[in-house]
Amino acid sequence: MAMHLRIAAVAAAMTTIVAVDMAHLAVAMSLDFSWAWVAGCTSKPPAFTLSDVPNGTSRLAFNMVDLNLPSFPHGGGTIDYQGSDQVAAGSFTYQGPCPPKGQRHNYRWTVKALDAAGKTLATTSAAKAFPPR
Repeated sequence: MAMHLRIAAVAAAMTTIVAVDMAHLAVAMSLDFSWAWVAGCTSKPPAFTLSDVPNGTSRLAFNMVDLNLPSFPHGGGTIDYQGSDQVAAGSFTYQGPCPPKGQRHNYRWTVKALDAAGKTLATTSAAKAFPPR
């Protein structure tokens, strides 16, 4: 009987430890997009799919960098966050991808989740080549 109680106590303690460890695991915000319907050299960004946007997010700040020419100021935009994991194409304006004719460049989008005071809660990024194949 005493052995059974010890096993039960150890099992309960291990369950508690696992529960505490699981509570500390944070799911990172993630981002995806496609260039499929984006024309080159325009100011209309693609649609974006986000996941695991942190609670308390009130705005999303987008920025794009040409990884082949990082000094070019493509910019981005900041939009109000309404709780959806989808951001429609054309939600802000920026200088779109415009690699020289016959070339493909790699572009990285970075998105910051901001609270009402402008504090960054999470950051994520995704990169893809343009034009798409």
